[in-house]
Amino acid sequence: MARVLSALVLLPLVFGTIWFLPPVATLVLAEVVLLVAFFEYAGLAAACGARVPKGLVAVGVAAIAAGVAYDVTAIALMASALVVSIVSLTTARRDDQVLLDIASALFPLLYLGVPIGALLAVQFTAGREAVVLLLAVIMLSDTAQYYGGRTFGRTPLAPAISPKKTVEGAVCGVVAGIALVLALAGPVLGHTSIARRVLLGCLIVGLGIAGDLFESQLKRGAGTKDASSLIPGHGGMLDRIDSLLFAAPGFYVFLQLGEVSD
Repeated sequence: MARVLSALVLLPLVFGTIWFLPPVATLVLAEVVLLVAFFEYAGLAAACGARVPKGLVAVGVAAIAAGVAYDVTAIALMASALVVSIVSLTTARRDDQVLLDIASALFPLLYLGVPIGALLAVQFTAGREAVVLLLAVIMLSDTAQYYGGRTFGRTPLAPAISPKKTVEGAVCGVVAGIALVLALAGPVLGHTSIARRVLLGCLIVGLGIAGDLFESQLKRGAGTKDASSLIPGHGGMLDRIDSLLFAAPGFYVFLQLGEVSD
């Protein structure tokens, strides 16, 4: 019940912001989500023994997300990475943990900042319909994987990382994702082939599954089930956007390559 109630509160907020408000509102919402997810990531890093300068890196990931959205990716990424690296000269430990500290501080620039920036770039370049399609495919796929796995699941997908995920659940997610892309991708892809729509569905769902497993790997290393307990029934913000962190950059690249080929 908590899972359903949380969804009833969050979904209108997210989709309402994207659909009815100007793009800058989506930027603000995305940055809030990004910062919450970053502090959850910092908690996972701390559980692994890393020390991350939270304030500085938080500014960096937020700057990179905005930089990708406004097509100044290289400048934002280089500036943020340089600042974090230089500051590490005074904050990192001088022992065998120094590499862990520095890597843990630099990693969220790519893992969090760039993907959220890609999501914003999708809206800025392809419109709100594209963002809604991406989010809807991920959400429907996640739901299909969950219930499909519970109903038909027999074969573990990645038992060493996430024992409850099954191949059968993943197949259900792929089928659901492809079906939704076939039904709703017209305003985003225009008059395009069925094969291209199927490819997009497979891409979004496949990358989403990879993103989910990747975050599960981080949580397993930190010895925790959820990134936090922020969202009742769902875990933390990072748990909610883990699929998006891999799917959004892939979707953006797909759209850009499509424009080039056209």
